Amino acid sequence: MISSDLFDISVMSSDAVKKRKPKVIRSEGGTPEAKRGRGESDQLSAVSSHVKFRKVRLRQVKVTTPAGPRLIGQRKLFTAKNQEVRVYNEEVELEGRDPQQDYMLYKDTCAALAKLMAEIQELKAGGAKDGNVEIEERRRQSSVHFITLKKLNRLAHMRLKKGRDQTHEAKQRVDVLHLQLQNLLYEVMHLQKEIGKCLEFKSQHEEIELVSEEEFFQEAPAEISRPHVTRDDQHQLTLARLDWELEQRKRLAEQYKTSLASKEKIQRAIEQKREYLSSLQPGLQNIMQASLPVQEYLSMPFEHMQKQAEVARHLPPPLYVLLVQVGAYGQACDKNLSVSISGDVDEAKALSRPPDDSQDDESDSDAEEEQQNTKRRRATVGAQLDDKRKGMLRRHPLSLCVDLKCKDGSVLHLFFYYLMNLNILTVKTKVSTSADLSGAVSAGELLNTESLLNCLYASDHGKETPNPSNRYQFDKVGITTFADYVSDLGHPYVWVQKLGGLQFSSDGSQSGLRGSALSASHMERTIKLLRGRLQARLSLHKQFSSLEHSIIPVSSECQHLFPAKVISGLTRWTMMSHQEFTELGFVQHVLKAGLVHETDLFFMAVVERGTARLMAAVVLNPRYPDVSPLFSLSLLWKGERSGRSDDNLRAIESEVNVFRSELQGPRPGLQLLTNQIQRLCVCLDVYLETESQVCDGSEGPKEFPREKMCLRTARGPSRLKPFKYNHPQGFFSHR
Repeated sequence: MISSDLFDISVMSSDAVKKRKPKVIRSEGGTPEAKRGRGESDQLSAVSSHVKFRKVRLRQVKVTTPAGPRLIGQRKLFTAKNQEVRVYNEEVELEGRDPQQDYMLYKDTCAALAKLMAEIQELKAGGAKDGNVEIEERRRQSSVHFITLKKLNRLAHMRLKKGRDQTHEAKQRVDVLHLQLQNLLYEVMHLQKEIGKCLEFKSQHEEIELVSEEEFFQEAPAEISRPHVTRDDQHQLTLARLDWELEQRKRLAEQYKTSLASKEKIQRAIEQKREYLSSLQPGLQNIMQASLPVQEYLSMPFEHMQKQAEVARHLPPPLYVLLVQVGAYGQACDKNLSVSISGDVDEAKALSRPPDDSQDDESDSDAEEEQQNTKRRRATVGAQLDDKRKGMLRRHPLSLCVDLKCKDGSVLHLFFYYLMNLNILTVKTKVSTSADLSGAVSAGELLNTESLLNCLYASDHGKETPNPSNRYQFDKVGITTFADYVSDLGHPYVWVQKLGGLQFSSDGSQSGLRGSALSASHMERTIKLLRGRLQARLSLHKQFSSLEHSIIPVSSECQHLFPAKVISGLTRWTMMSHQEFTELGFVQHVLKAGLVHETDLFFMAVVERGTARLMAAVVLNPRYPDVSPLFSLSLLWKGERSGRSDDNLRAIESEVNVFRSELQGPRPGLQLLTNQIQRLCVCLDVYLETESQVCDGSEGPKEFPREKMCLRTARGPSRLKPFKYNHPQGFFSHR
């Protein structure tokens, strides 16, 4: 090899070296880096000159090429006088050398050099002089090793440069590809914007409700439908459907003109018949008088209705408006709605006497009091105020009872009263059910007559009078708040005033309607809300009976919202007061946000699985299920956690509180609360199973084995868990 040739050259005798000095041919070409390398190598080495791309030419006279394989890096050139020249190139040799072998050669050379230096030191220590043959021999061998180390150094630098060049070329290729990728992404973004503009284009024909394609092909004639063209071309199909719509509208316009003429003809006939019927009224009255025995025998309440009409004349205007509108709505729309009048009719007649008579009576009574003033003890100031308060809060002797029946046999009784001096209506309630509802302890406040109709409309608590003038009346008699008398007089809800045709400026809705028109405009919605409130409370009563026995009732229509296997279970369901709720530490953020009111109902649910215990404070709005229950969570497992300190508990609160549309179930959504509790159990299973896996790093912990299938156990910097259940695939994913 080349290294052995260099060794032979170095060990030649000094005379031979003088006679045959090797000629060094330096390559003047190459890159600037190579020229810089040559300059640095010339400065560092004073013994021999060597460059990065050095070519050594050894001229031998009349020497033939030895037999055997050619050396790596060897080249043959033929010059004049039949001289054979071998050219040595380190770059060519570098391609055939193994870096690991060069490293081993470097270690061996260093070891041999160290050994020679040690031997020279020993000889000098033994007294040998510098001209000693053994020392000179070891110096020559050391020089050969130095030459080998320099050669290995050049090869290492050449490998480094080659690696840098390859890295630079790869980076250039990557930059070119990255630039191409950016250009493609820009083109994609531009195309997406253009596509979005095309999709957002709105044409006027889109606002027209056209017939379906199946009906179009069935009814439209062939010259308009053109199936051979329109079935394959959506644009032509739309044009054809618009043409058919135009034809239909022309035909319907002609029919409208014909129908209008027929209507006018029928109206004239109706007017003639109405005049004929009005002429029959005197005769019908005589027939009614003669049919009284028949009515009694057949139990037909014509006479009762007439008597009620006679009593209705003594009703105050608000109660009369309410009577007429409820009766009309019951006859027209709701056969399960009935109304009746109760109270002292004679006292009502006395109130309706002329004002002059009443003033004479008052003057007579005043005179009698003055005559007997010396015979009785004068009343105190407190007693006088009490009398004034009673007089101001006096109710009309007649009242209305509205019975609202439901399909399950339950009845909601509404008793309406009129406070004459305050000019407001109040209402009291009573519920009659066919089944016994005394089983559930936590449902005691659901059918409470004092809170049953709270917030039937938003923010209508019925604690204060809606008439602003009553405030000044109360100041005269020392009444601080009307809420102290609500239990005796009833609740003055705003919707009650509107049903009676009363409109005050304090309720904030100035519609311009008064009397019967105002009552009729609110009657239908109010009746629906009352029936819905009763059904919701009865449904909650049944659900609470199951929840108190740690059973979560989930209807068959809602089974698909949850996995088949739910391990966490409800262990306790109790009712709380507002004071107990405000003392809980993990609900303070809800209180600060103003999401809780004293009219709400408060409950505590406890869900457990193994050693984990999840406490849920539930706020039930009176307008349930229109307003979703609000859950606040606290987990007792490896310490105490809440939604304010644990992002995953906050995510569980969102799953229960926010996604109402997924948990509402069939309308009107009476299963919302139980579905929320069931989802809470499911989310606790996912939390415990994935939390153990994340903390322990194992496939499945012992206490909470992996039961739920999750695409990803955690996501994002907050490591949120997958709480969304996907049906029918049966796995959990992130939102």
